[in-house]
Amino acid sequence: MANDAALRNSLLWLAVVILAVGICTNSLKKMMVTYAVGIIGISALILPDWDHFNRDFSRWPYPVTAQERANSMHAQRSGFLRFANSPLRVIVYSAVYGYAMHRWWEYVSS
Repeated sequence: MANDAALRNSLLWLAVVILAVGICTNSLKKMMVTYAVGIIGISALILPDWDHFNRDFSRWPYPVTAQERANSMHAQRSGFLRFANSPLRVIVYSAVYGYAMHRWWEYVSS
């Protein structure tokens, strides 16, 4: 992973959210569900090797070559800018994460 700071910040904010859920609900089970949802969400967004998946689909079974890595290094961006080439990915991620957050909120607030 190129940006370890993003992972550290995400895990720190997840810990803050887990603490807030624990204080507000007094429920260890809801804290654990928050932890599980948060870790799955963080790992799906931050941990994948985007250099590998941003290639043509037919190249996925093969390792990333040095030339492909060099070509994608200038395209490394942070945040939502890395999704600029794929608006469909933004739509799918928004739908999946929106639904997951909605279900999590229903569970925690009940």
